[in-house]
Amino acid sequence: MGRSEATTDTTTSTLTNIDTTKRRILVVEDEEALAVGIRDAIEHAGYQVDVALDGNSALELARAGQHDLIVLDLMLPGQSGIDVLKQLRAERHAVRVLVLTALADEEDLVKGFEAGADDYMKKPFSPRELLARVEAQFRRAKMETAPPQMLELPGSIRVDLARLEVHRDGETVPLTPREGDILSYLIQHNDRVVTREDLLLDVWHYQSANVETRTVDIHIVGLRRKVEPEPSKPQLIQTVRGKGYRWYA
Repeated sequence: MGRSEATTDTTTSTLTNIDTTKRRILVVEDEEALAVGIRDAIEHAGYQVDVALDGNSALELARAGQHDLIVLDLMLPGQSGIDVLKQLRAERHAVRVLVLTALADEEDLVKGFEAGADDYMKKPFSPRELLARVEAQFRRAKMETAPPQMLELPGSIRVDLARLEVHRDGETVPLTPREGDILSYLIQHNDRVVTREDLLLDVWHYQSANVETRTVDIHIVGLRRKVEPEPSKPQLIQTVRGKGYRWYA
């Protein structure tokens, strides 16, 4: 993605388009055409994007703490990307930061990591590479927030994910490995609805979700029998009609 590949019809220093129901990414880039090109590529992938064109605006937006990821250019007017990053880390903002740089100097990259960057990408880059880096950051974030190995659920139900056991009513009920994977996946993605397609691709590892199968529904029913206080009235693994399932514990 080069500097001439994007156009814009705005002259404001900060562009905002907020939807709190989706992951939000802050793009910080002083070349406005490039910033809008990056924004369009990321929005096309389904993310919600804010754009800041200078360091001061970036710091103001980032301090609100409403972003899941910051894509941060190093060379900015007002204050540099390194300065913005240092201030955020000093204020204990844990948002993940992907640094963009046209600099090839190894020392500058080291400074970025020392300031608290999670990854970096050199200009020029393709939209495909950018999205791959963005998605990699979200995958890492999910790994860092993996569900606890012991779950305390309503109805005095305890789930030991390490041993694949459910303890309820004085009995120990085994979980199958697949049920354990489903439960872990639902918990890790409790900020959104998990579709049957998500489960087929990410838990069953199908090559395509375009298959006719009721295996997801059957496994959900079996899992509910083991972890729900009242399986006939599920409150933990709830069905979102026409979409999929959501974990509500």
